[in-house]
Amino acid sequence: MEEVRGRESQWREGNRMVAVSFGILCVLQVTLNISLRLVRDYNNLTEERDQLQISYNTPKYLCFHLVEQTCSEGWQTFQSSWYFLSTETKTWNESREDCLERGADLVIINSDKEQEFLFNLNKGTWIGLTDSVTEGTWRWVDGTPLTNPRYWYQPQPDNGGGLAKYGEEDCVHIQQHQSPLEAWNDLSCDSKLNWICEKVL
Repeated sequence: MEEVRGRESQWREGNRMVAVSFGILCVLQVTLNISLRLVRDYNNLTEERDQLQISYNTPKYLCFHLVEQTCSEGWQTFQSSWYFLSTETKTWNESREDCLERGADLVIINSDKEQEFLFNLNKGTWIGLTDSVTEGTWRWVDGTPLTNPRYWYQPQPDNGGGLAKYGEEDCVHIQQHQSPLEAWNDLSCDSKLNWICEKVL
């Protein structure tokens, strides 16, 4: 009888050990599953973050969020700026007001490549250069003086050649019938032309 009880006790002890071991295995399995899910979720979040960063830096996002205009509304990108080419004509001052309302300003040209890009838009356009404050002292709309590069069509600037019918020619536009790097002309600021706004990124 004692032998039977001993066997039952061993059997119970064995079952208890199996149950405890099984319980420990279950806890380990749950812990492993949770850990794997956390790692997977972390990796997914990292991928989503990277995708959002890529999306944020793409031109489409910049077009919508930095320029606050849609690409279909006339904005184009070139190097590190966005450009808006108008479809209507206005005076130089009206053109500048339009640019400022768009969170930009009339274009400031800094390189041969930028000048060629703007010239190839195929419209005579106002740019952000004027000597309206001091005759003969050309300044960009941000207040910096014109140094280099310069893209005047010779013999410009001529302030109307001294002819009264042209009046004061204090604002600059890109002419289309010239070569790209010799295309600037001074003109009366009251003339109505297309214009180009620039927003630097």
